[in-house]
Amino acid sequence: MAQRIPCTIITGFLGAGKTTLIRSLVERPGGRRLALIINEFGDIGVDGELLKSCGVPGCSEEDIIELANGCICCTVADDFLPTLQSLLRRPAPPDHIVIETSGLALPQPLLRAFSWPEVRTRVTVDGVVTVVDGRAVADGRFAADEDAVTRQRAEDESLDHESPLEELFEDQLSCADLIVLSKADLLTPEELAQVEARIAQDKRNGVAVVRAANGNLPAGVLLGIGAAAEDDAPNRRSHHDDEDHGAQDHDDFESFSVDIASVEGPESISERIREILSDDGVLRVKGFLSVTGKPMRLVVQGVGQRLETYFDRPWRPDEAREGKLVVIGLKGLDRARISSVLVGAAS
Repeated sequence: MAQRIPCTIITGFLGAGKTTLIRSLVERPGGRRLALIINEFGDIGVDGELLKSCGVPGCSEEDIIELANGCICCTVADDFLPTLQSLLRRPAPPDHIVIETSGLALPQPLLRAFSWPEVRTRVTVDGVVTVVDGRAVADGRFAADEDAVTRQRAEDESLDHESPLEELFEDQLSCADLIVLSKADLLTPEELAQVEARIAQDKRNGVAVVRAANGNLPAGVLLGIGAAAEDDAPNRRSHHDDEDHGAQDHDDFESFSVDIASVEGPESISERIREILSDDGVLRVKGFLSVTGKPMRLVVQGVGQRLETYFDRPWRPDEAREGKLVVIGLKGLDRARISSVLVGAAS
């Protein structure tokens, strides 16, 4: 066990705060040399780019590997396994590997991959960390039809709502060795109790729930769990246990990107993005934009009714100042309308 490299899988629903948590971890790694595998579900690598541009000393771009070919649990053999093996073949392998899954990934198929002979002797799963957006869960926003789930839960707390997003939420909880309740500072004591009671319905006995604000948790809490989770994979129940884990797909979801010219300012496009986020079936809008007269790149992160925009870094001389947004949602999105609304906000 001492010779195997520990690996932490960080999973969680869309917009839960996984990237924020990892950026905090990169800034304070507790003396470890980290390698990051980032699984981006979409046409551009928003999360990978954010981490690469964080400017933390000791974290080079070669230590951040992005898997942009679709959901990681669907591409275990073709994408994830070769990437992991390439890390292990380095002359100086990392001390710890951190994997950020797509918000749509099922954790169980990925966990089972660590039992494969090519991996088992070299890597152990230190723990599965599931990040839960406290504000979203308090508002009933983890399901496909947010308003309907909120109404039904208010009327009948014992009602079991069968939907792909709820099943995904439950699978992520049941697979976790540690649950991070993010945005805890945005909740009242009553809401915190409500969210933690919801989490308790699906987490395994003995799994701790820790509260976090802005991803601020010490490395010693997230790393060094020592769960050897690959050995316990059969005991972590999933809604998809009877399916072929190597060929799991997500036909319920789709994503596409929209190119956008420079905008006048964050306010000029925020209203349009909020309009799209209110559409049925739209789960998330994220990406980068160019703002007229500003040397900095504008980051956009929108989920539910929450929209964040901020400038992260100057545009590099070798990159075109072109905006691009990724829209993620349920199958059947009206791509033409969504693109028209978003592009119409450009100057």
